Amino acid sequence: MKSDLRIIFAGNPNVGKSTVFNALTGLKQHTGNWSGKTVDLATGSFSADGKIIELQDLPGTYSLVSNSPEEEIARNSICFSGADFTLVVADATCLSRNLNLVLQILEITPRIALCINLLDEAKRKGICIDTDALGRRLNIPVIGISARKKQDIHRLKIFLSRLTDHRFSSVPSPTVKYPARLEEAVLAITDSICDIATPNFSKRFLALKLLDNDTVADNLLSSLNLTEHRLSQLTEKVKSIKNQLLSDGYSPIVIRDEIVGSIVNSALDLEAITTVKCKKTDIDSTGKIDRILTSKIYGIPIMLGFFGLLLWITICGANYPSDLLMNFFGRLMPYIELILEKLALPEVIIDIIINGVYRTTTWVTAVMLPPMMIFFPLFTLLEDLGFLPRLAFNLDCFFKKVGSCGRQSLTMCMGLGCNAVGVTGCRIISSKKERLAAMVTNCFIPCNGRFSMLISLSTIFIGGIFCAGMKSFIAALFMLLLIVIGIGFTLIITGLITRLYKTNDIVPFSLELPPFRRPQLGKTLVRALFDRTLGILYRAIKVSAPAGIVIWFLSNIEVGGCNILMIIADFLDPFGKLLGMDGMIIVAFILALPANEIVMPVLLMGYMAGTQMTDFSNLDALKNLLVDNGWTILTAINVMLFSLLHFPCATTIWTIKKESGSLKWTLLSVIIPTVTATVTCMIVTAIWNLLSLL
Repeated sequence: MKSDLRIIFAGNPNVGKSTVFNALTGLKQHTGNWSGKTVDLATGSFSADGKIIELQDLPGTYSLVSNSPEEEIARNSICFSGADFTLVVADATCLSRNLNLVLQILEITPRIALCINLLDEAKRKGICIDTDALGRRLNIPVIGISARKKQDIHRLKIFLSRLTDHRFSSVPSPTVKYPARLEEAVLAITDSICDIATPNFSKRFLALKLLDNDTVADNLLSSLNLTEHRLSQLTEKVKSIKNQLLSDGYSPIVIRDEIVGSIVNSALDLEAITTVKCKKTDIDSTGKIDRILTSKIYGIPIMLGFFGLLLWITICGANYPSDLLMNFFGRLMPYIELILEKLALPEVIIDIIINGVYRTTTWVTAVMLPPMMIFFPLFTLLEDLGFLPRLAFNLDCFFKKVGSCGRQSLTMCMGLGCNAVGVTGCRIISSKKERLAAMVTNCFIPCNGRFSMLISLSTIFIGGIFCAGMKSFIAALFMLLLIVIGIGFTLIITGLITRLYKTNDIVPFSLELPPFRRPQLGKTLVRALFDRTLGILYRAIKVSAPAGIVIWFLSNIEVGGCNILMIIADFLDPFGKLLGMDGMIIVAFILALPANEIVMPVLLMGYMAGTQMTDFSNLDALKNLLVDNGWTILTAINVMLFSLLHFPCATTIWTIKKESGSLKWTLLSVIIPTVTATVTCMIVTAIWNLLSLL
């Protein structure tokens, strides 16, 4: 359906832009309380006053002056997309910083409106904004809202539908006042292009970009389709003006500093005029809490404590429902067999369905579902509360030492759900080499597919050493240790990549610590359940069902009196022993390339003499089977380390190829983790064997 209006959504990171976008369009773009979250262009629409309005949500950006990917996307969309209006969403609690972007967009186009969000938070901090006065000063429509209030979203819909009624200027008014000498230069360039039509952006903006040596200037000029002679004339004119400026002490660096400084000062002046202090309704304790959470002494231990608590709750809470699900699926199986027999299906087909598909998918469901239903809602609550930016802040110093930045820690947190999602999230990292390093190392953080197996093995073999009261606590500590090991290897490999991959694309990293916000409990739990838990489980079952069929054939087709699965396992057994494991474990990891979730089902089918999986009513039965097949604590530790560090799944590999656009880096993303996992397991095995001889 054709839209009546097209509006671009722009704004700083973490101003609630995606929340407003979702509320208007009914979409479910993730709205985490951390900056740089929106890495793609989302499009939606809504109707109001009989008009269909199309919205496009841009990545959050603080400025259009520099050249990070987010800024280029936002700037190009505003200049070239042909949208009817640009709506800037601003944070009422720090208006001047948000007005920097408003003033820069006003240099491009006069067709801009301003939505000031988070008025409720501003009021709690004693900040009141005169939106009418601000609108008169900027000569644009301005509305103030609190995005969580439905009536405010309704007001915003009406406001947007009536933008066509506002009398916008034909050209942007020069809201920012630059030093007199720069204004003269801008005016001189503007006069020299008075005969050129610039339909999507103002002549003043083009003049500023030409003076600033901004890379977007070439794109702006190329969109005008100038003749070679006219382009040469303009280039000579600009060169002459720049030389005059240089003789007056205005070098390119000084010009850039003056432009940025003038924008900042203009924003501060506007804030001072239109913002007043009002009575606080709440005590702002964010600063006090942040002094503790971001402390050099307490910050990291507190963050680890949060993760440890989440893991302990997950392990304690997951065991019982996992046992119930295993019992349920075990009791259900005879009835399914009976139904299949009643359908007169061949015995071999029944065997494939039951011992291949059913047992594999039910194992994945019973083991994966309970931990995910506990961990992800709790983790999502922390995320919406504002936990992730503090984590990035605490880790930033470590990543700086290895040539990266704290944003990589945000992509690591995405990887806890799915490494493919974590790789896609690497778009928020501006520097190419840092982005590539983050893609290659994202698999060192255990995704949901490995998470459940790691919990099971740590509970059985590590927690099982201790008494029942300490079992879950020790298992949680070991899981926390595995995550720390994963972070350690992430830092080491990132450092190697950033030092060996020489580039000059150094992009400054700015990290905002947003205020703590009360999560919307209902929406958070629903999103964690459906978008993460059930969505991930669906993908796991979709992969594990056909994988179960393949595994059944490998374990039932015999060559020379031995099934294919055992032949491959025997061939790989010497290599497996070198890693403190066995050949069947190596086969399981190889066959689980489509999805990490099926490592354990493959392993169990292999251990059951290639005929079928057995029924496991609880984790003790699983432990007995593994121990009977030669597992020791060393085996369990190496399996967990190899699972933590080994090659990513097929979906993640494909995502890396798509995001990097490089076959070389895709291969490296497989080779580097595999070598890391192999060497680590060899070293652990050698040390273990050496200590056992003492």
